[in-house]
Amino acid sequence: MAFDTKLKQWTSLGLGTVLMTGALAGCSEPAAPADDASTEISQPEAATEPDPAAGATTLATEGGEGEGGVTIDAAYTDPVVYKAALAIAAAHVLAARDAHAEGETQAAAEMYAHPVSEVLFDMEPVFAAQGVADFTDLFSDTSAAVFAGESQDEISARTDKILAALDKAAESAPATDASDAMISARVASDQIDRASDMYRLALDSDFYETYLDGYGFYQAAERTFLEAESDIAAENAEAAEAIRAALALLADAYPTALRPDPMEADASALAVAASEVQLALSQ
Repeated sequence: MAFDTKLKQWTSLGLGTVLMTGALAGCSEPAAPADDASTEISQPEAATEPDPAAGATTLATEGGEGEGGVTIDAAYTDPVVYKAALAIAAAHVLAARDAHAEGETQAAAEMYAHPVSEVLFDMEPVFAAQGVADFTDLFSDTSAAVFAGESQDEISARTDKILAALDKAAESAPATDASDAMISARVASDQIDRASDMYRLALDSDFYETYLDGYGFYQAAERTFLEAESDIAAENAEAAEAIRAALALLADAYPTALRPDPMEADASALAVAASEVQLALSQ
């Protein structure tokens, strides 16, 4: 679907202006000016060791709010980057679904909208090159449905359709010599790193959405890992164990879609766990 048509849909939701200004590009922080936009969306530097096996093909680690971080050009050839972009979208809808269930309708509606401006618009040419039909209407339609007062069952059903579309798009990831198990492990690692970063930021922020972003990244990491756990363990048992350990810490840090008060998880321990996953995958 053309950008102009999409913009009309977003405007009908009252979101057209923020989409044009980039305000939805980071739901947990104020937006950067529109003329600062680029094809590379960045995240903050994590206290992690880079994966030497990944080279320059994976995710950006420049200054930012902890979301995005997808080097779009690399997504044409690197399945980890390609699938990480899809995982970011999945993270937001998982968080949105659970926030809606907790009565946080405004945050839920925004979280359903967020992935389109954050990463999916930039990924459109990549999807087109891979033969993936546009599916972003599912996000805008679900955001509108939240505003319209649909029930939790209805919103959950819409979420399942979005996740199915994301999984279908993942099937068209660029070819590689890497195994499916290790691709999944690296995508899970990326989401773990994001969840860790967002928890640290949430400790210094009053934005509920900062916590909710991290919660979504944790959920996406767990979803990615569980779908390939046995294969990951068979190929790299140390990495599988490191991912399990990191997910256990994240489960304590993000017990529900509602932000705990106080937030008592150890951000340093989360960062170390994320680093240990990366280290295990680099060996």
